[in-house]
Parts: sequence; C-alpha cells; structure tokens
Amino acid sequence: MVIDFHAHCFPDALAGRAMAALTAKCDIIPSHDGTVSGLLRTARAAGIGRSIVMPVATRPGQVESINAWALSSRTPELSFFGALFPGMPGMERHLDWLVENGFRGVKLHPDYQDFFVDDPAVLPTYRALRDRGLAVLFHAGLDIGLPEPIHCPPDRLARILDAVPGLTVIAAHMGGQNQWDDVARFLCGRDVYLDTSFAGAQLGIAGMRDLIRAHSAERILFATDSPWTQPADELARVRALRLSPDALDAVLERNARALLD
Repeated sequence: MVIDFHAHCFPDALAGRAMAALTAKCDIIPSHDGTVSGLLRTARAAGIGRSIVMPVATRPGQVESINAWALSSRTPELSFFGALFPGMPGMERHLDWLVENGFRGVKLHPDYQDFFVDDPAVLPTYRALRDRGLAVLFHAGLDIGLPEPIHCPPDRLARILDAVPGLTVIAAHMGGQNQWDDVARFLCGRDVYLDTSFAGAQLGIAGMRDLIRAHSAERILFATDSPWTQPADELARVRALRLSPDALDAVLERNARALLD
C-alpha cells in the first residue's frame, strides 16, 4: 500500500473559505477542493491507499476543535496527526488527549505559527512531545505563500536534534524547501525523517535521488502536500527515481508504517 504521509483537507463547512485564502497566497491551482471527499478521490485515482492529514492551528483556540474533527474523520484510508500551538495554555492536557485517542504526532508550521524552530521558549513543547512518544512534523524551508524570514531552515532544525535527543522529527519538503544545499550540510545522515512533499518538481530526478542517497531511504517518507500538488505526479516522480525495490518499499510504505503503527 502506498502511504502519503503529508496531505491536507478541511471540514466541509470551512473548505471553501480555507482554499480560497490559501490559493490567493500561493498562486497554485489545487488538485482538489480541500474536502475530505476531494482528498480521498484524488488519492484513490493516484493509487494511494492511505493519506495522513497534517492540520495546522494558527491560534491556540483552534486546537481543540481541529483535533475533535480529526478524530471523527478517521477512516481506514485517512489518518491524522494532531494540531498543536506551541506553549498554549493547557498544552500538556491536549497532548495527553492526543495520546489517549491514538494520535501518533503533531504538525507544527513555524511560519504560520510565528516562531523560530530553535527558540528556547519552544523546547518544553518538544520535550513534552518526546516524553509522550509523539512525533512532530515541521514545515521546513520556504513557504511560497509567505514572506521571509524562514522560521525553520535546516541549520536551526539541526539544533533541535541536538537539544532534544529522542524526539522523532519529520522535516517536510525534503528537509527545507528551496534550501537543499543546507539540508545536505546540516541534516543528511542525522536522525530525522524527510518527506518528499512539494520537492520533486524543484529538485528534479537527479537532485532528489542524490539527496535520498546522502540521507538513506530508511529515513524518507513519500508525501504529496495534496491539494498543492497532483498526487499522481508526485508518485510518478518517486517511481522515476529507480530506487531499488527495497528502498522504494521503504519510501512508499515501510517507513510510514513504522511511525504510524
């Protein structure tokens, strides 16, 4: 089964407004309408058997409702990481709720949530995640819909790997969108997962293959960032890398299962 480790959708009542706002920022024609049914339709058409939705809370007051929706929306084809706002009131209570309800991690977006990934004030959040066995997936590198500064560049993210050993970290966009020289310098070979979302078109086949070889296929997760890419195109790019059968299985399924199950 192909597992897409990084996808997006919204509650049906909010999807229209959310997609309109986001497409206006990033000037991308999305692959679906932002609904659960839209995500599932495009995933099935691409041959993806399971999608992991990565919700983002842009303020603390959104966390509880997002996570309740995520819990109610689970299906065999659809799993969710939790939403979290670093340092929010009652954070540890929210984390305990995520653990009790079987969530395997949270998504943090330092740009939308306005914090630098290595800010000492956020370290207690990372330690609380680690101590509960929860992974954290970061948006890493440039966000094309937002101005600089970049809040999660590879060098700053590497400091977190040193500061919070044992934390399971997934760096989206192959470790840092449009910052792949720094990914190779600061992250390759470290104990961090990189997901392939949105990176293939910019890196190209040779660039993607080189980065995977430098880091290890055992630490790469197939991901689409749907609806901001065409899932079938993203899967075709990974297959075009001509990885060994074992490495391809690791990227498309085995590594994800190790984190999820």
